[in-house]
Amino acid sequence: MAEIRIAGPGKAGPDRAAPEKGVVALTGATGFVGNRLQSRLLESGYRVRALVRPGSRRMAQTLPGCETIALQLDDASALRDALADVSALVYCAGSVRGRFADDFRAANVHGVRHVAEALQDHQKPPPLLLVSSLAASRPHVSNYALTKHEGEAILRARLDLPWTILRPPALYGPGDQEMLPLLRWLRRGIAPVTGPLDQRLSLLHVDDFADAVQAWMGEPAPCRHQTYAIDDGTPGGYDWPAMGRAVAGRPVRLLPVPASVLHSAGAINGLLSLAFGYAPMLTPGKVRELRQAHWLGDNTAFQAATGWQPRIDLATGAQRLFAPSRAD
Repeated sequence: MAEIRIAGPGKAGPDRAAPEKGVVALTGATGFVGNRLQSRLLESGYRVRALVRPGSRRMAQTLPGCETIALQLDDASALRDALADVSALVYCAGSVRGRFADDFRAANVHGVRHVAEALQDHQKPPPLLLVSSLAASRPHVSNYALTKHEGEAILRARLDLPWTILRPPALYGPGDQEMLPLLRWLRRGIAPVTGPLDQRLSLLHVDDFADAVQAWMGEPAPCRHQTYAIDDGTPGGYDWPAMGRAVAGRPVRLLPVPASVLHSAGAINGLLSLAFGYAPMLTPGKVRELRQAHWLGDNTAFQAATGWQPRIDLATGAQRLFAPSRAD
């Protein structure tokens, strides 16, 4: 049986609440991206129903006004009940750490299958947005990329459901812990280059991503059965010197990390994770991701379908991220 908790009343803004637009189910609601989506959807007048693992230490991180239901996604009956009256479902749950493919599949693959099966019982299934990754376009690169690709494939086989897939690039912003160390190094004027020197990368601020989800909520029909790789609108992404100038406001010193060092570190970390029982981030697969020549998005199709446009380039995003800090 699902455990239900409803937080206290929330506000859509500093002065007044927005009119209610419907119920949006959200998985992965307590993560970095999911937390931002909670806030944006509540501010926009949606009721947010967060689907959280029972016993999760993050259950208390749902925002005021958010309904929280603790359930396992493989509990078919509880999941059907939780989705019975929703107007949309945003699947933001995901695993980014692990040694083997099965370490990633619970959230990246099986969870997608469970929600797809639960929605098929609706007379008129609500729109489903899968938050995937640019990595899904190269399933051979890593176990993470493979499982993201497998999760997308589940939806592509379900033409009876009104799904859309968003593939964001690396996301950053308030609450992020993955990109933050790199951005701090860049701000100090040093760029530890983990990829090729001519590597080009797309980035996206989490607030712009939340706006993209909100734009999809307003125009889900044109996006039906489409996959979009989006970014912050910088043509061709950023190379390492450009990232340094954007974050530090000046040229930065490039410190290339030899591929052999990264590969050795990934292999050692994988062995240590086996010995000590933790889920590693740096693995041989992650190193292959880091060493790709490019990870790039293109907003053209998504902008045409929804009208969404990113507002925050890396220089603006970094300024906002570090402005409150006096410690750096």
